[in-house]
Amino acid sequence: MSTVRLAFTPAPVHVRTARLVGVAVARRAGVAEELLDEVRLAIGEACTRAVALHRQYGLSDLVTVEMSDEEQYTVRVIDRAPIEAGLGIAALPPDELTNEWLPGDQLAVGVGFALLAGFVDDLQVRPVDEGIGTVVRMVWPVDR
Repeated sequence: MSTVRLAFTPAPVHVRTARLVGVAVARRAGVAEELLDEVRLAIGEACTRAVALHRQYGLSDLVTVEMSDEEQYTVRVIDRAPIEAGLGIAALPPDELTNEWLPGDQLAVGVGFALLAGFVDDLQVRPVDEGIGTVVRMVWPVDR
């Protein structure tokens, strides 16, 4: 049971590194070989989405990727873009935004979410607990 954390400046060139590290950790965690392409594509898409949001809003904050192999292989990609942009929704009244996990099928409103939903069965998106930004959480089964 370990967690690997990777933080990088919001530049597209770093997405490749995140994908490579993500697949290496997935392989070590015991994710089935036939799922590794999906893992690579999903991590790439989630990181590309985060980088694009940072660049769109002129943010220099680091994009964070956390990979954990506790019970399942879990990847969290964290951006610091405004919540409305990160969730792919128009500005909602504050009482309609919650810290509850939102199922991916309800959030497939943009191309990024649609692609992610195609790669990941267990996809969740929520606002960051400690402030501005969103967390894209993706989970794959492991064979141990």
